[in-house]
Amino acid sequence: MTTKRNKVFENQTVIISGGLGDIGRATTLEFARRGAAIALCDLAPEAAAIDFVTSITHYNVACRYKQVDISNPDEVKAWVNETVEILGTPTIIIANAAMVTLVTLHDITPEQWSKELNVNLNGAFYLTRHATACLVARGLPGRVVFVGSWAGSSVHPHVPAYSVSKAAISMLNKCMALELAPYRILVNEIAPGYVDAGLSGRLWQANPGQREKAREKVPIKKIMTAKMVAQQILYLCHPRNEHMTGTTLLMDGGLSLL
Repeated sequence: MTTKRNKVFENQTVIISGGLGDIGRATTLEFARRGAAIALCDLAPEAAAIDFVTSITHYNVACRYKQVDISNPDEVKAWVNETVEILGTPTIIIANAAMVTLVTLHDITPEQWSKELNVNLNGAFYLTRHATACLVARGLPGRVVFVGSWAGSSVHPHVPAYSVSKAAISMLNKCMALELAPYRILVNEIAPGYVDAGLSGRLWQANPGQREKAREKVPIKKIMTAKMVAQQILYLCHPRNEHMTGTTLLMDGGLSLL
């Protein structure tokens, strides 16, 4: 049972891209349990989100979903403006939408390369730039979290565009953190390692032996769940975080130490 004391995000609006993915859903649940109104977007049609959105309203919070191509700046701007009008100005901005193509550097097509960078990097930029501009215009403090990856700092041969886009996210995180610091907007990145969700989760479900091999590779011998990632996103957005900005929170179980 959620008590009044636990509703630390009450009267706040959270905006999350990639809201129907595993991490997006888990993050939505964590914020909703703590009293926040939620605006979600993804590529799926709105009918695909009805059941999930309805489940969120059981927490007595508002939740709205919109089909948005995050790589289209006009669609992103319209979505943010609509959110401001209906739910209020988002004070917590989660750039989560991403895609990954399993292909080597010499086999990836120009179209695949461009699409992945457009979604993973440009989409994150469009969302955070416009949403934080709304905060600055209204003199409101806020929190931004980029969902990055340990692949942004460790070489992954079969996901070149993904790795490059996540490396760029880390620098965007720093640039935005410095520029927005005077406006009381804290900007951080979370960089998970192996997560039993998304593409990895689907691959491991189809090939259970691969999941065990991945787990054995992690120094602490554990693989994260989407909920674990969501809980760390909440940590970065919590009111008690008053000074952390421009930081990449690496949670990879020690993978990057190998």
